[in-house]
Amino acid sequence: MTATLLDGTAVARTIREELAGQIRDLSSRLKRPPGLTVVIVGENPASQVYVRMKHRACQEIGVASEVITLPAETSETELLATVARLNADPCVDGILVQLPLPRQISEPRIIEAIDPSKDVDCFHPVNVGLMAVGQPRFLPCTPAGVVELLRRTGHTTQGKRVTVVGRSNIVGRPLAIMLGHRGPMADATVTVCHTKTPDLAAACRQAEILIAAAGVPRCVTAEMVAPGAVVVDVGVNRVDDPASERGYRLAGDVDFDAVKEVASAITPVPGGVGPMTIAMLLTNACKAATLH
Repeated sequence: MTATLLDGTAVARTIREELAGQIRDLSSRLKRPPGLTVVIVGENPASQVYVRMKHRACQEIGVASEVITLPAETSETELLATVARLNADPCVDGILVQLPLPRQISEPRIIEAIDPSKDVDCFHPVNVGLMAVGQPRFLPCTPAGVVELLRRTGHTTQGKRVTVVGRSNIVGRPLAIMLGHRGPMADATVTVCHTKTPDLAAACRQAEILIAAAGVPRCVTAEMVAPGAVVVDVGVNRVDDPASERGYRLAGDVDFDAVKEVASAITPVPGGVGPMTIAMLLTNACKAATLH
C-alpha cells in the first residue's frame, strides 16, 4: 500500500480562488483593498523566503501587501514604534511581524504590542485565549491549515485518536486545543508528545491521525506509524545535499519514503502544510478587514 498524497498546493489554490471573490466584495465596500503589512527585521534567509511567498500570494488575490524591511540592529524601541504606527493606520488591516527576531528584541513584547484585531498570526495572548475557549477572532495559520487540509481531503477528526508530536506555541499547543473542541473537525482524543514523552514510538502508533511538528528532520519513522494512519508533516527543515545546486534540500519531520508505504495518506514537504499556512493567513487578513 502506498499512501494517498494530501496535496496542500492544490487545496490552497482552491482557497485562494474562493478568497478572491470575497476580496472583490470587501474592496468595493471598503473603497480600498484589504491591507496586510509584514515587518521583517534582519536578513534571515528562511524568513526572507517566507515573506516573499506571503507577499506574492497577497498580490495574486488582490490584498494590498506592504513589506517593511528593517536592519538587524534595529532596537526594540524602534520596532515598537513601527508596530504602533501600523496599529494606528486605518488602511492596515493585518500586521505580521516575521519571527524569529534578533536577540536584542523581546518577541513577547512585540507580539503583545500588536493590536489584537490586526494580529493575523493569532499570536497575541488575547487571541490565543479566545481561541482556547472556543470563541476565536482568528485561528493560528499553521494549525488552521492542518485542519482545513484534512477537512477538504475528506479526513474528519471527529472521534479519532490524534497524536501531535511537538508542543510549540505556534503549532503543537494551539492545534491540540483546536482538535479538542466540539465540532466535525474537532472532537478528537488528542495526545501531545514531546522530547520527554516515554516511548514516543508507542504513543505515535496509537494515532489514527499523526501530526509531526517537532522541527527535527525525519524524526518520525515508519516503525512509529500505525498501518493505515493519516500522517501530516508540518516540519520544514534544511538538510545538507551536495547534489543540490543550493547545497541543501527541504525535508519534513517524517521519513516520507518509508512512511508512505505504511500510512493511508500523507502530506509532502514541500507542497503540503506550507501552502495551507499562507492560505489561512490570507483568510485571516480578509477577516481582519471586516473588523475595522
